[in-house]
Amino acid sequence: GKWHMGVNCKTRRDHCHHPLNHGFDYFYGMPFTLVNECQGTDDPELAKSLQDMYWLYTQMITLAVFTLVIGKLANFFPVKWKIIICLAICGLLHFLCWFSSYGFTKYWNCILMRNHDVTEQPMNLNKTTSNMLKEAVTFIKRNKHRPFLLFVSLLHVHTPLTTTVKFQGRSRHGLYGDNVEEMDWVVGKLLDVIDKESLKNTTFIYFASDHGGSLEAHRKNSQLGGWNGIYKGGKGMGGWEGGIRVPGIFKWPGVLPAGTVIDEPTSLMDIYPTVVHLAGAAVPQDRVIDGRTLLPLLRGTVRHSGHEFMFHYCGVFLHAVRWHQRDSGTVWKAHYTTPIFQPEASGACFRRGICPCFGDGVTHHDPPLLFNLSEDPSEANPLSADTEPLFDTVIRRIRKAVEEHHKTLTPVPQQLSPYNNIWKPWLQPCCGMFPFCWCHEENKA
Repeated sequence: GKWHMGVNCKTRRDHCHHPLNHGFDYFYGMPFTLVNECQGTDDPELAKSLQDMYWLYTQMITLAVFTLVIGKLANFFPVKWKIIICLAICGLLHFLCWFSSYGFTKYWNCILMRNHDVTEQPMNLNKTTSNMLKEAVTFIKRNKHRPFLLFVSLLHVHTPLTTTVKFQGRSRHGLYGDNVEEMDWVVGKLLDVIDKESLKNTTFIYFASDHGGSLEAHRKNSQLGGWNGIYKGGKGMGGWEGGIRVPGIFKWPGVLPAGTVIDEPTSLMDIYPTVVHLAGAAVPQDRVIDGRTLLPLLRGTVRHSGHEFMFHYCGVFLHAVRWHQRDSGTVWKAHYTTPIFQPEASGACFRRGICPCFGDGVTHHDPPLLFNLSEDPSEANPLSADTEPLFDTVIRRIRKAVEEHHKTLTPVPQQLSPYNNIWKPWLQPCCGMFPFCWCHEENKA
């Protein structure tokens, strides 16, 4: 399914970010992410603010070149033609570079790969669901006689909500509902195969989402990004519950008690140590592992999650901290930074399209906004020293946890810098002779 971690670092074939370079033995799916451009809609999604910035720079360079030409011809100021020509060439290259990054997204980034080979470029979204289901089923059957790890990351419930004709119009909740129903059908097919291959009692299954619904995802009057219930905020909003609180559903007959509901904070970072635990191995000891194995909690041998504190980031910026106070069972959350909603009472960043992580689009809180999630999961009533006797104690304890957390961090290069977002032809995955990158698997010999 969707890998979303990229492919190459320095050359087109170094595959440094590829799943096969990170512990997996087989890969079929999308190495990047799913955006509106993949469907060819009129509503571009990929780095819209960056595109606006690059277009402004292009206009500025064009204006500068035009001004210099007029000034040269009118003898207003002496400037060599070589300088004007060089500036014009630089401006043209700048335009071609950023436009290639985003103007041809469908052809460059909306691709499918099997292991190291590009199999579809651009991908055919009408067949992607059936292709991924077929691959997953084949994988299960191929490995049923030995231990295996199958990670399926569906393209569903992510804009642009690519739903096959069979499921369109089936839900009362519009296109999003149709997409959820198709996802449910795919998961059901995978569970059926596990059952038919007599793997049900020996297979640990974990179903979850990577974040809450995207509130800004709209098309006219249709909500495309899901619904977050009573929880405030949504995807890409730092620490608000609506963007980070999702359910996890587990299945392992004979090992995990059926019908159990566990109300403890856990993290998707727990998947790694849980899988390592299941494999009978040990996590690396030469680095800080933020996840905790879920097996003791799921089996009921412990009452509480291994996470006393959880740190919620927006990009590289720490926005909020959750404290599960063990002695009382209370879950507190302190917000150091929150996005500025536009319009103010909308609960989302509709005017920007996505909430920023820093700058003039956020508010910094000192002291932080504090909520008692055990009593106020909607984060509707921020506490203060006047309304909460433990306010100062909780804030001090969380501040100390942040200081300890920062000591475990190692600075890394900014992955979302403009340079790292610009298209680099020498890194472009291509199934043909670059730049003629068009292929479909069924057309291959």
